Amino acid sequence: MSSSTVDGAPGGASPASGGPVRGRRDDSSRASRTARGSKGSSKGSSKGSRASRARASASPAAASSAPVTLTARGGIVVMFGTGLVCALLSRWLGVGLLAGGGFAIGCVLAAFATRPADLLTLVVSPPLAFFAATVTAVFVDTVGDGSLLRGMTVGVLTALAATAPWLFFGTLLVLVICLFRGLPANVRELRGKLVRVRLFEKEDNEDPVRWDESPSSGQERPARERPLHHGDVD
Repeated sequence: MSSSTVDGAPGGASPASGGPVRGRRDDSSRASRTARGSKGSSKGSSKGSRASRARASASPAAASSAPVTLTARGGIVVMFGTGLVCALLSRWLGVGLLAGGGFAIGCVLAAFATRPADLLTLVVSPPLAFFAATVTAVFVDTVGDGSLLRGMTVGVLTALAATAPWLFFGTLLVLVICLFRGLPANVRELRGKLVRVRLFEKEDNEDPVRWDESPSSGQERPARERPLHHGDVD
């Protein structure tokens, strides 16, 4: 059997032993590698999708857990709105302390909710917000009751006289809370800006830049004629 196999081989060369078997093994090994690679890529894609889902689910939770911050305008609106609602309820229900107490609560809420960069603006705003809320409440309550000007004048003066201590108390609360939340840093920043502006103005005054915009600025001015002496006259 061996001689016939050798004779049947082309060129008299002996065929490689186990040729077909090796080809099958190579094919099977390649298939297994391909399957492993596809499994690895599927695992990597599944891990990436899980990570993206985790980040997407974590971002709303982080956004919901972040503290609510207001600008200076938002804080002023909170003080005005709280003072207005409480002043109207105080007039309609006949409870005098409700107007001042509600304004003080609004001042505390605004002081805690306003961002630190706008605390300096918020500190000087309670008197204006209180006056605006009082005037608006008196106007709403006085419309349709005889003389509007007389009712507004008497109502505003009476309300301010009755709730003035609450105005000072609310302003003091805002000042104390803002001192602990970074108001001194805002004051130092404002002072630094004012100093830089003054230095800039001082430098401009000491060394001003003058532009000669006259039509003959581009031309060379003729030199002054030298006065003639008596000896130069012919």
